[in-house]
Amino acid sequence: MNNKRIIVTGGAGFIGTNLVRKLCDNNQVTVVDNLHTGSVENIKDLVDSGKVRFVKSDVKNLRKSGIDADVVFHLGIYSASPMYRKDPQLVSEVIAGTIDVLEYVKERNAKLVFASTSSIYNSIDPPHRENIIPLVTDFYTEARLSAERLLELYNKLFGIDAQAVRFFSVYGKYEKAKEGYANLATQFLLAMKHDRQPEIYGDGTQRRDFIYAEDLADLLIAASSKKGFNVYNAGTGKNYDLNELVAMINRMLGKNIKPKYVQMPVKNYVMVTLADTTKIKKELGFEPKVPLETGLEIINKFYS
Repeated sequence: MNNKRIIVTGGAGFIGTNLVRKLCDNNQVTVVDNLHTGSVENIKDLVDSGKVRFVKSDVKNLRKSGIDADVVFHLGIYSASPMYRKDPQLVSEVIAGTIDVLEYVKERNAKLVFASTSSIYNSIDPPHRENIIPLVTDFYTEARLSAERLLELYNKLFGIDAQAVRFFSVYGKYEKAKEGYANLATQFLLAMKHDRQPEIYGDGTQRRDFIYAEDLADLLIAASSKKGFNVYNAGTGKNYDLNELVAMINRMLGKNIKPKYVQMPVKNYVMVTLADTTKIKKELGFEPKVPLETGLEIINKFYS
């Protein structure tokens, strides 16, 4: 992608930062972020150098911002299930914010890429394909599903090009500001680097499809070129249980730290995620480049 005017909502957050760094050399990038879980420090060097413009704002102010864009990456959405359990009203905020973004895109004839979630596949047998019928499971999932349906509706009514990308377990650089909402791979690594036991719900046999954040950024950019409304999985097609993850980190660090197993505290916990990657390979030509072992080594150095 080159010579585009781009808005990244949530662009000072973990995933947004990785995406912005992919885009900023060849495009005019504006980050719009209310800093709920993001940090200006993630992109300070880009802002100071003039590569990126930063606007502290909520997406509901986007239409009156005066910012023009050819493409909007809408990542500025409450991003973890515990947030919604604590405050179910966040569902309505996600829907309202998505409508505001869609109205902006409609008015400016821009393209939209939306951050959805693999939690939509909760209680569905893997591998998870984009055409499944979701079950009713939790507030977080309902927010993303409603937003996806709005994307499809705006495509049908107004011809908007809108892509929903369902994120699987994303880990990588610039995630520290998320603290307890960070991906388990990052949480476990940071704990074990400081000789603390990682905490695991249940017995650790739950499985996750981990995708490195820079790979995800490449997939988002690829999705932005598509027309119409489409849904894409953002995963690798390979998963690991949490005991395997702990063992992998121990080997890398040369340690032998045992996890702390705790009773499952939530209902409808997602036990298995595994992306069917057929569609992203066929339609986007996407193949993840960074296996989990390599990604852990990269972030181990980054967080040193």
